[in-house]
Amino acid sequence: MREALRQALRADDRVFLMGEDVGRYGGCFGVSLGLLEEFGPERVRDTPLSESAFVGAGIGAALAGMRPIVEIMTVNFSLLALDQILNNAATLLHMSGGQLPVPLVIRMTTGAGRQLAAQHSHSLEGWYAHIPGIRVLAPATLEDARHMLAPALADPDPVLIFEHGSLYNASGEAPPPGGSVDLDHAAVRRSGTDISLITHGGSLPKALAAADELAAEGISAEVIDLRTLRPLDGEAIATSVAHTHRAVVVDEAWRTGSLAAEVSARIAEQTFYELDAPVERVCSAEVPMPYARRLEEAALPQSADIVAAAHRAVD
Repeated sequence: MREALRQALRADDRVFLMGEDVGRYGGCFGVSLGLLEEFGPERVRDTPLSESAFVGAGIGAALAGMRPIVEIMTVNFSLLALDQILNNAATLLHMSGGQLPVPLVIRMTTGAGRQLAAQHSHSLEGWYAHIPGIRVLAPATLEDARHMLAPALADPDPVLIFEHGSLYNASGEAPPPGGSVDLDHAAVRRSGTDISLITHGGSLPKALAAADELAAEGISAEVIDLRTLRPLDGEAIATSVAHTHRAVVVDEAWRTGSLAAEVSARIAEQTFYELDAPVERVCSAEVPMPYARRLEEAALPQSADIVAAAHRAVD
């Protein structure tokens, strides 16, 4: 993520980063560490602790021709800026008859699994995927984390990027500079023939681990990484399910009214007669996220839960 930010700042003088502690502190999770020293306080701007104010400032800057990247520390704080995102960023292009595009990128950390309790462990991507007028991204791989930012900045509409906190420490071979990713299509992370595991963000590693366990039992699981949550790639979902005839949708959000519910509905609408079993959903428990590690682990979707759901569909 830091290299993506550095590349964006170098490539376009209109790009700047703003948010709480992004400058001198280097970002709450260290993503912007060193960028203040390299690009200066005009382009890496620490803001007051007012999400509504600095998201609104980002919208104004985008309207004025800049390319702001606004960092909201964790997704729960974005609720304080929901009015700006929903009523201004997402609507101005439509309400102005196409005269006022808002090329704004908002980054925020999402997800649980780090013992940050109920205040900082939300998975609210599905809420934002409900809003017309914005694009919602959920990088789950090193390549997507590195290369999603450039096309997001080029999008004339507001783009929200949800970075799962558990993935910040993921390691692997660094993606080469100058690469690109397709923001319009989901990705098949593992091919399979018996069941589709459909997920995004921080749940992707769990789905891949479940696929490994299922493979050892003779069940071939295909793993679909949605990547873009709005607009959803319905064709990729339908193609996979038509191939495997079974589906498990994994979503760290609460089950009721979740993105998993939307994906399940689309499967029913588009591929109902291809299904050999009901669609299974694996979501977080319907409780505020506990602080205690064992309780938090019990509340979150785990690989064992995905394997059990797959067995219910296949057996």
